[in-house]
Amino acid sequence: MARVKRGVTTRAKHKKVLEQAKGYYGRRKNTIRIARQAVEKAGQYAYRDRKAKKRSFRALWIQRINAAVRAEGMTYGTFMHGVKLAGIDLDRKVMADLAMNEAEVFKTIIEQSKAALPKD
Repeated sequence: MARVKRGVTTRAKHKKVLEQAKGYYGRRKNTIRIARQAVEKAGQYAYRDRKAKKRSFRALWIQRINAAVRAEGMTYGTFMHGVKLAGIDLDRKVMADLAMNEAEVFKTIIEQSKAALPKD
């Protein structure tokens, strides 16, 4: 039985890794051993930061809503409580966009939120 020479498969594997490392600096782009480490680490960062991106955007939306609500004399927490009591089904992304670009519409949401809060 003839022996199997693995040059074709090895070259294909190396080529795949080096294509992923395209644009890296120094030997990270053309030396397979170093490129493999760099691509693996890049994948770990990408995986981690896909999750972190969601957190940081949510924090940004909350900051924008809070700034717009405080201009009307409320806090973010009381506003969100009022929104829930009023039955307004908008997520933070949409509310932040309204606060930034449609101030008049957002003021009506704030008024509905204030009206839904229990009077002390």
